[in-house]
Amino acid sequence: MTTRRAERRFSDLQRRLQLSRESLQVLDEQIAVWSEAFDDARIRSLVGETPQLQRDFTELSRQLDVATRERLRRQQEVDALYAERDEFLRNWAPEELT
Repeated sequence: MTTRRAERRFSDLQRRLQLSRESLQVLDEQIAVWSEAFDDARIRSLVGETPQLQRDFTELSRQLDVATRERLRRQQEVDALYAERDEFLRNWAPEELT
């Protein structure tokens, strides 16, 4: 692999990794907000015992579940990109050094 091509590949890996980490961070912030709203809705549904409050709680529960699964998927994506980058760096020897 030429040095220029390797540098482009490394830059692309770094860019994808940065975007994935940022995406994961945004999702973490959303989950924190939804968790707080979920706790509030749970208490309201228990105290209020109205169908609307129960629906709100159920909807927030679904959203939080979906977001948590998506967070796991994104974390796996970040981990895979780290592994790909590390493997690339282990195997790459710049032409100037060989």
